[in-house]
Amino acid sequence: MDSSLKHITAQVETLSKEIGDWMKAQTTVSENIAEVKSENNLVTYVDKESERRFVEGLKHILPEAGFVAEEGTGAPAASGLNWVIDPLDGTTNFVHGMPVWCTSIGLCQGNEAIAGVIYDPSSNECFTAWKGGGAFLNGQPIRISAIPSLEQSLFATGFPYDDFGREEAYIALFRDMMRSTRGLRRLGSAALDMAWTACGRVEGFYEYGLNPWDVAAGCIIVQEAGGTVTDFSGGDNYIFGEDLVCTNGSVQAEMLAKIARYFS
Repeated sequence: MDSSLKHITAQVETLSKEIGDWMKAQTTVSENIAEVKSENNLVTYVDKESERRFVEGLKHILPEAGFVAEEGTGAPAASGLNWVIDPLDGTTNFVHGMPVWCTSIGLCQGNEAIAGVIYDPSSNECFTAWKGGGAFLNGQPIRISAIPSLEQSLFATGFPYDDFGREEAYIALFRDMMRSTRGLRRLGSAALDMAWTACGRVEGFYEYGLNPWDVAAGCIIVQEAGGTVTDFSGGDNYIFGEDLVCTNGSVQAEMLAKIARYFS
C-alpha cells in the first residue's frame, strides 16, 4: 500500500502544481470578484474552476474514490475512500492580493487521512505525505520542531468566519496564549498553518469552526512529520469534528490542558 500511496501522492503533487500555477496567474484578472457564500465567507470563480479541474484530474488518478469538496463538486463514495478538497484555502487573502493561500488535497479512508498534498504557488512550496512514507517539502524530508515547552513555542491560529458560538472562550484562550508563548500568528490558511507546523516553522496550530477540507491534507503531513493531531478534547475526531490542535508532540499535553480551561 505504501508504494501505491507514494505513486498516488506524486500524481496529486503534479496536478496540484499545474492547477495552483494556473490559479496564481488569475490573481491579476479583473474577473476575480468574490461572491459572498455566507457571512465573511467568500468564493471566487477561481475556487469553482480549480475545484472542477481537481475533481476531473483526481477521477483519473483514483477512479473508485468519491469527493468531499468545499464547493460541492462530486459526491462521497459509500466505500469511505474520498478525496477531501480545498481548491483554494485562504480565499480572503487571495481576493485581497495577499500571497498566503494554497491548494489542499487529502485522501481519506473513513475518518483517517492517508495521503495529502498542500501546494503554495506563491512560494513554490509543495508539502506532501502518505501513510507510512514520511513528510516532504519539495521532495526533501521534513520534521516537526524540537522545542520542548509552550513558553518557547510560536503558534499559529485562526478565527472562525461565521461560527461565533464559542467566541468568548476562544478569545480568553487567545489572551492566555499571548501571555504564555513566544507569540501567535494568524496566516488566514489552516492548511498552511499545519504545513508550517510539520516543517518546524511553528510548534503548533489550533482553531475551531473548521471543515474537513481545511485540515485533511494537513493532518497526514503533520503526523508523518512526527507531530500530533487531536481534537480539542484530545480525541481523534479532528477531521470531521470542527476543532483541531496539532503540535510537535512535545507541547501537546500542555496545549490540551490550556484548551481544557476554556472549552469543556
